[in-house]
Amino acid sequence: MHPLGLFGYLLLLVGPAALLWRRYQPVPVLWFAVGICLAYIMAGYGYGPIFLSLVVAFLTAATTGSRWWTYPVAPLGFLCLVFPLPVAMGYPPHWPMIFALAAWLSVLVLIAEGIRQRSAALLARRQRAEAAHRDEQAQRARRASEERLAIARELHDVLAHSLSLINVQSSVALELFDRKPEQAAAALATIKTTSKDALADVHTLLHSIRSGTGLAGAEYEPVQPVSDSEPGRYEDPSNTRIFGLFGRDIGAPERYSTVRQPEPPVRPAPRAPAPSIDDLDALLQRTRAAGLVVGTRVVGEARKLPSVIDVAASRIVQEALTNVVRHAPGAAATVTVRYTADSVDITVDNTRPTENPPRTGSGGNGILGMRERTHALGGALTAGPRPSGGFRVAARLPAYEPGSEAPPARPAPGPQREDRAADAVSVPPGVRPS
Repeated sequence: MHPLGLFGYLLLLVGPAALLWRRYQPVPVLWFAVGICLAYIMAGYGYGPIFLSLVVAFLTAATTGSRWWTYPVAPLGFLCLVFPLPVAMGYPPHWPMIFALAAWLSVLVLIAEGIRQRSAALLARRQRAEAAHRDEQAQRARRASEERLAIARELHDVLAHSLSLINVQSSVALELFDRKPEQAAAALATIKTTSKDALADVHTLLHSIRSGTGLAGAEYEPVQPVSDSEPGRYEDPSNTRIFGLFGRDIGAPERYSTVRQPEPPVRPAPRAPAPSIDDLDALLQRTRAAGLVVGTRVVGEARKLPSVIDVAASRIVQEALTNVVRHAPGAAATVTVRYTADSVDITVDNTRPTENPPRTGSGGNGILGMRERTHALGGALTAGPRPSGGFRVAARLPAYEPGSEAPPARPAPGPQREDRAADAVSVPPGVRPS
């Protein structure tokens, strides 16, 4: 064994220096370290700290690189140290050292494989946690979008109907103010009542939103990233970090948990009586006060509907009649409610307008909102002109609570099909059925 010279010190420096690139090129650095060790031994310097660089390079390549190019180093190195090198250098085989070397290399391979399996498990767990977090974020975004659409529909249903009636009555009041002050006063009284009711509806809606329960009464539990200081967080039993000497730091995955925050006491929002399809006369009171002649017809045995279905049906009737007031002045309307075993059918027909409708700019979102509301409940809605003139809005809603097992709603009757039974519609005196 020769004492260390300049070449030996150079090899001792080159080996650790090559480890600086182990994170980027683990397998080439490993084989370079093998060459450095062989050159060190063949130079006659014997065994020494040069093998530390080889151990670090081997563990790095085994945990972050390819097994096929890493693990062959162990048997090849063992064979070189057991037979060719000792014989070439004139050393007799030393069996205890051979067995010790085999055991040492086996332990090194087991440690490397254990680190690799551990890092793979932690990486998979982190990916699952991140995927779950992304899913929760997507669900939160979807629920927020649905809530915004629901609020928009409610505001439209509450305000559009009332504002349309106010617009019509204000036009009547301006037209008759000098010639027929009594009728103008009645129109102003209708405006006052309608605006007061609309303000109460908006107040109720805002209270429902502020209560935190949402329009549908569902409480959302958002997913929040948690820190180590937060109580009730999810603790990963494998929350350990592997020393970054053998590659990139492999730590516990970023933890996300559905932490339920303490809920403040929620006061029930004062709710006005919701419009109901059961009482058509009360539902149509505002519309009739605006001067629209509306006939009603109920087919089948009327029964109590789930609240969400009842509110949706009443909103559809209100919106359809609002469109009649806005776009078909002078027309008469007929509301037909047909109860079947598994659905409730709402049909709103109106005759041809007797006056030219006022210009109101671009169209609104009334029909779109009705269609969205109907489809959200598993129903169907059609809207379009009738062959005999006028317009028809037909909706079919399930007569059961959403989410319960029941047969699907049948397709809504199209606007092109006239119901002959409509000739028997009960309408106010002096109005011909459409």
